[in-house]
Amino acid sequence: MIREAQLYQPLTDARVRCTACARYCNIPEGKIGLCGVRQNIGGKLHLLVYGKVITGHIDPIEKKPVTHYMPGSKIFSIATTGCNWLCSYCQNFDISQRRKVEGTDMPPADVAAMAVEHGCQGLAYTYNQPTIFMEFARDVGVEARKHGLMNIFVSNGYDTPNTVAMMNDFLDCITIDFKGNAETGFVRKYIGIANAEPIFQTILEIRDKTKVHMEFTDLIVPQVGDNLDEARKLSRWLFDNLGPDFPIHFLRFHPDYKMMDLPNTPVKTLEEHCRIAREEGLKYAYVGNVPGHPWEHTYCPECKSIAVKRNGFDITGWNLDKSNRCLDCGYQLPIVGGLSSSVSEERFLPIIN
Repeated sequence: MIREAQLYQPLTDARVRCTACARYCNIPEGKIGLCGVRQNIGGKLHLLVYGKVITGHIDPIEKKPVTHYMPGSKIFSIATTGCNWLCSYCQNFDISQRRKVEGTDMPPADVAAMAVEHGCQGLAYTYNQPTIFMEFARDVGVEARKHGLMNIFVSNGYDTPNTVAMMNDFLDCITIDFKGNAETGFVRKYIGIANAEPIFQTILEIRDKTKVHMEFTDLIVPQVGDNLDEARKLSRWLFDNLGPDFPIHFLRFHPDYKMMDLPNTPVKTLEEHCRIAREEGLKYAYVGNVPGHPWEHTYCPECKSIAVKRNGFDITGWNLDKSNRCLDCGYQLPIVGGLSSSVSEERFLPIIN
């Protein structure tokens, strides 16, 4: 189900310039961009994975991870093959680094209908970088909104003003993952990009030109991507440009793909990252991929009580009123939406502050 792409510019000599990501691949006739899914056919760029879904799973929204938007929602997560990054640690490498276009044929309306059929409240475009199949994601998202479903990107943020503009058609929420504190040496060696500057520019574009809810993650890779000075620099940038209320999740690395020789990230390292983020003014810094850690919870910044209690991806306690104000002190937390009906109150445990 190949379709002509929209995110490209014709060049001379039948070449095209892809504008779906910050690589801006200059693609000759017959060739395919680095992502593996956008090909120049007859001087026009085509999306090879339009309507090709390589995987689909039902997840809690907290798995994305998204904790301040429609908490507890049930999400249908989909992906295509390919990616614009070459991450040495990718846990989804069989999908993202696959350069053979494969998958189940699913037109956009069918994807949205499947989400509805399974009782989901939204869709997530994840497991690989969603903007490489942006035109397909947009069409799925438009169909999803017809059913009242939300749309979420799990993204590396390595985008362009063109992709951000298309987000306005359908996107509700995005989580952007920096990887290794966005340190230049790390992203060059382990991701294959020159630097993280396009990610920061994308964040500013989203802030200024959309109403998309943003959350952030930072995969902390031990020994090679855990520099605390870089963590402070990143946290300060987020505070200076976005303010104190945007969540950041510091994620534990586990060995995968080409980086099997490294250990899991020490929990103490993640805690140090959270401490630094809070020192720089970020109110909502979380430890991720450590089920049962006390910094999985959302704490009220005013009275320090637990506002939302979590264990892994499960919400196990809710201490907010219908307007998401703390029941103990009345502080207004920046959480969008109430607790989803997908969360069974029978699973709740008492909150002990």
